[in-house]
Amino acid sequence: MIPIHSFDEAWTHPVFLLVFSLAAGGFAHALLLRIATRKIEKWGDFGGKHPLERIRWPSLFLSMEIVMLLLHPAIPFPGKFEEVLSRVAVLLTILTVAWTLVSLTRSMGEALATRYPSTSTDNLEFRKTKTRIVLIERLLVVAIVILSAAAALMTVPEIRSFGESLLASAGLAGLVIGLAARPLLTNVIAGIQITLTQPIRIDDVVIADNEWGWIEEIGITYVVVRIWDLRRLVLPISYFIEQPFQNWTYKSATLLGYVHLYVDYTVSVIDLRTHLKTVLESTPLWDGQVWNLQVTGFDEKAVQMRALFSARDSGSRWDLSVYVREGMLAYLQKQGSPEFPRVRIEMGPPPPSPSGTPPIPEAFRG
Repeated sequence: MIPIHSFDEAWTHPVFLLVFSLAAGGFAHALLLRIATRKIEKWGDFGGKHPLERIRWPSLFLSMEIVMLLLHPAIPFPGKFEEVLSRVAVLLTILTVAWTLVSLTRSMGEALATRYPSTSTDNLEFRKTKTRIVLIERLLVVAIVILSAAAALMTVPEIRSFGESLLASAGLAGLVIGLAARPLLTNVIAGIQITLTQPIRIDDVVIADNEWGWIEEIGITYVVVRIWDLRRLVLPISYFIEQPFQNWTYKSATLLGYVHLYVDYTVSVIDLRTHLKTVLESTPLWDGQVWNLQVTGFDEKAVQMRALFSARDSGSRWDLSVYVREGMLAYLQKQGSPEFPRVRIEMGPPPPSPSGTPPIPEAFRG
């Protein structure tokens, strides 16, 4: 038969109390997560992964560590072991808080992005919102990591005293570090400017560094432009603050395209204009908004015309330009060669001699 006092010793054993605190933290986490899940599901369907799925594990460890810290004064650990355990618990709590905050930030970013789906090619509001979400999310993650790393290092007295002495006597070193970090800080500040003013957004069509492509990714210090031939152009984010560039979708994805024609003076402008309308109406690439054919110039060789038309986005604009060129070329070929530019030479009799009779070549003179 087991003595009663042995049960009392087991209940008050430090290891049992430690396991009990961890189990209590896990139970509290499961209860709170279930309540939070039901509350969030009432707000609507987020689609895909649940917003709390990403923070399930970091919040579990955080709950266990918080309960352990609350019950720690009541756990009779030996002196040296208690000091080590207390320091390790605080350090793990700081790191777990950082892990939870990073996961929560990313989860909130994903949840917000699902509330602004891309439903059309002219998705200006979606691109604006997505750009803000991505940049703010990454800035918050960087800030959380830096602050948590600093707080974790400050928990170790040896490192904290070294850091304080280094800060007290690091005038020149701080200047060198500041100069070395200037490009990084410039790009970070440029990223904040782009978040607020948005000269570029994700999926914008731009011409940067003489390359045409789409904004594929906006990082903290760089921007990735997907070139039309699937190459990637990586530029510092400060480029879009300091250098001029073209943004074809700044206000709207709709663009105007044009094709130049060079034809003969005898061509019928009315017939060409009518055929241009026929070509545009025969393809879904044209959005039906703008079209025109105008004589924009001429010289001694040909008449220059410009066919103008609109498209819903940059990809359709390029394809429609090619389609219009082919359609107008086929029409000119069908009409025959007189429609194409020609060089005219007027032939006539040779000028008469001063005496009124043609000159006699030297070889035929007797």
